[in-house]
Amino acid sequence: MGAAHEVAVAPPAQERCTGMITINTVDDVSVLRLGHGKVNALDVELLDELTATLDAKARSSRAIVLTGNGRVFSAGVDLTRVLDSGADYVARLIPALSRAFVTLFTLPRPVVAAIDGAAIAGGCILAAACDVRLMAEGSGPIGATELVVGVPFPVAALEILHHACGYRTADIVLRARRLDVAEAVAVGLVQQALPPEVLVDRAVALAADLGALPGEAYAMAKRQLQQGTCERIERDAPSVDAAVAQIWASSETAGRITEQLARLRSPRP
Repeated sequence: MGAAHEVAVAPPAQERCTGMITINTVDDVSVLRLGHGKVNALDVELLDELTATLDAKARSSRAIVLTGNGRVFSAGVDLTRVLDSGADYVARLIPALSRAFVTLFTLPRPVVAAIDGAAIAGGCILAAACDVRLMAEGSGPIGATELVVGVPFPVAALEILHHACGYRTADIVLRARRLDVAEAVAVGLVQQALPPEVLVDRAVALAADLGALPGEAYAMAKRQLQQGTCERIERDAPSVDAAVAQIWASSETAGRITEQLARLRSPRP
């Protein structure tokens, strides 16, 4: 994808923090910056706040930019919380993941991801749900790595990733690949790599360009492009996601999560 058109970008409005998401507005483009712990781990509270914020911004902004904390976009689901909270929490988590993914994916406004660091598992799906994905050079990795922990994907996650990457999705998912920026561009998961110091500004400029298009026509084109994906999510999620939640809440999964967390926390040689 070529460079975004250069546009005059107004100074950002006063930043407003909703709790785990900081919002600033640049020329009617809302920049949503995830700020939940060190790695923007996805838990029910962050997912619900993201869903509510997106719903509100769909009514008040002409375009959205979603970005991370300058180091990490999102490292995916908070596995420690899953381990500590058990089946009742998982029963809330899977629907919360699906709501956030689908709300972001179907938002009737242009949405640009400014991927400023690692985007792993659920973080990768958040990025894939955006209309356009820009990523900082030298950042990453990015990948749908749930199978490393032995957990399946909610229907919405796989369908949204398939919408973004097409036939390459199976290779990304079944090999639990962690892609660098160049690989992510090659498979269509990311459209353009940019120097980190200009990433968010260029995302805002692109979002402003897209937001200047006739809004009703943009929203209709987006719905048409997404129709098959949304129909499959609506058809399959009620039955499949219940089975997904059972595996997430199983004792076998708890053992694998424990092992994965131990690997992540062990000192590196």
